[in-house]
Amino acid sequence: MRDDSKPAFSYPVKVGHISANAVSVHLSASEAERRALAKLWNVEEVLSLAADLQIARWKKDGVKIKGDVAARVVQSCVVTLEPVEAEINESVEAIFVPEGSRLARQAHNDGGEMVLDPDGPDIPDTFAGDTIDAGVVVSEHVALAIDPYPRKEGAVFGERIESSAEDDKRPNPFAALKDWKKD
Repeated sequence: MRDDSKPAFSYPVKVGHISANAVSVHLSASEAERRALAKLWNVEEVLSLAADLQIARWKKDGVKIKGDVAARVVQSCVVTLEPVEAEINESVEAIFVPEGSRLARQAHNDGGEMVLDPDGPDIPDTFAGDTIDAGVVVSEHVALAIDPYPRKEGAVFGERIESSAEDDKRPNPFAALKDWKKD
């Protein structure tokens, strides 16, 4: 039985061992990890998952993970329920700072409201302890890239099964009262 507290795809990185010079890391999921990811992502199968990352120190006490992720997954077509294979190629960029770091604080205006710039950079994620899991970062980026409504090429929905507006016309429950008059 699998321990649900352990991530499906894991590559722990000790923050203390990271230098300012980026270290190249290649990750690929084993068969057991791919099965666990398929269950986590609710897809039929994960055929492959690989990532090439650069991990380096960011500012004084942060960590930056940057690179590319490639995955192949098999999902069920939303129209025919037949298997559909999808290729995912995503860029990964994540910055982590220790909990309590001023770099992770959200900007506020004079009224106490958060100031968010949708086109600006994301605020860094925080980590506790001395370890960051690069495998979880990779897994999250792929999960967000999976098509929630995969469709086999050429598959189209048939005619409408639902009732039409005319079928929905019901007698007005107050029609019986229309001839009733108050004396």
